[in-house]
Amino acid sequence: MSQKEYEKYYVPAQSPWPFMGACALFLIAFGAGNFVVEITRGKEGYGGMILLLGLVTLVIMLFGWFRNQIHESMSGMYSAQLGRSYRQGMAWFIFSEVMFFAAFFGALFYARVISVPWLGGSSNNQMTNEVLWPTFQAIWPLIETPAGGKTEAMGWYGLPLLNTVILLVSSVTCHMAHVALEANKRKALKGWLALTVLLGAVFLFFQVEEYVHAYTEMGLTLQSGIYGNTFFMLTGFHGFHVTLGTLILLIMLFRVLKGHFTPENHFAFQAGSWYWHFVDVVWVILFFFVYIL
Repeated sequence: MSQKEYEKYYVPAQSPWPFMGACALFLIAFGAGNFVVEITRGKEGYGGMILLLGLVTLVIMLFGWFRNQIHESMSGMYSAQLGRSYRQGMAWFIFSEVMFFAAFFGALFYARVISVPWLGGSSNNQMTNEVLWPTFQAIWPLIETPAGGKTEAMGWYGLPLLNTVILLVSSVTCHMAHVALEANKRKALKGWLALTVLLGAVFLFFQVEEYVHAYTEMGLTLQSGIYGNTFFMLTGFHGFHVTLGTLILLIMLFRVLKGHFTPENHFAFQAGSWYWHFVDVVWVILFFFVYIL
């Protein structure tokens, strides 16, 4: 076999970005854990500052790594085989995210379907109910904690419903941007993509409004027992993914404005759209199981 029959495979030089990304994720996990404990116990600490430092480090890492990737791609260093590797990597990444959310939905399922009926005395557990919590009502959502604290359940109407519509529309606009790119309609591409980024930002704004409403008017906090914990865990992690997806699409918009991507070569944009559609699907499932049921 001659040398011409082999595809070139670009191997980048050593990069600081993976190490920086690992440090950012550590700071985020450590800071978020301490921040939650500080809020729960009502004391001051450095958890919030560590979390903020981790998020800033993550953003810097993403911009730096994306910049290097863009330079390599625009310089023609990538081959078809490397493109297939990127597609496989993105597919496995989304699969890992599916498993990530499956674990949290599993926790919600366990609490609602197993733990709550069990505490309520079902399945021949009458003694457990009498000993642990005699006045317990096996209903969901649990609006009363063992300590006697009460909260309100977040309804599906209002901001949650509005945010659902926003994300569904953003999935359509993202698809239209992809169709415009494949048809080489640059003006339509810019418009649809910019609208998608705007919708993502609006979703995050309304989610913050929802959290403020929950804390200040409904008494729904992280201290509101298993219902409050699962509610903020699922919606909070999803909000983080929407933030990351919006940032990715914003970078894609900047690249489009600079004339990057062609109908034949645009996997970076395609990967961002895959991620955005995944985030939208997760929200629909979340809206159904957390808000409606």
